[in-house]
Amino acid sequence: MPWSTPGSSTSGDGSETKVAPGGKKLVAQNRRARHDYFIEDTIEAGLVLTGSEVKSLRQGKGSIAEAYVAENGGELYLQGAHIPEYTAANRFNHDPRRLRKLLVHRRELGRLSGQIRREGYTLVPLELYFNSRGIAKTLLGLAQGKRKVDKRQTIKSRDWDRQRARLMRDRG
Repeated sequence: MPWSTPGSSTSGDGSETKVAPGGKKLVAQNRRARHDYFIEDTIEAGLVLTGSEVKSLRQGKGSIAEAYVAENGGELYLQGAHIPEYTAANRFNHDPRRLRKLLVHRRELGRLSGQIRREGYTLVPLELYFNSRGIAKTLLGLAQGKRKVDKRQTIKSRDWDRQRARLMRDRG
């Protein structure tokens, strides 16, 4: 691995995973979530995974673009996340779209489930990564949906900020 860039690491099969600040290796990111939702708060949660899922994630494969978090029986589950099968696992492989239990502290679980039920919030996975100790984690965002008008306003303000920065840079 002598020719890898500072912001990435390469596994043996040639796939790359991004190394984010703080030593976490980013596997998947839900970029659409910040466009579709107002993110009020973020929470880090652990994942209950099988061995073949971890190996597949270490190869940099996985998608949380269509994933969401649902409560079932007092526990949180990640639904709709796609972790492809690990080819070397043979018959011990996993179902790519199975429910995955999320591990959060009981106090956080109570606070989150109360806000989800009462105030119309939802939990959206923002990132899937390995922390500095090599443990698979997901960053959850407590989100409230944006309407079309809100999305337009966000785009308008982002464009104005970009244009203002360009004008300031050109003037001096």
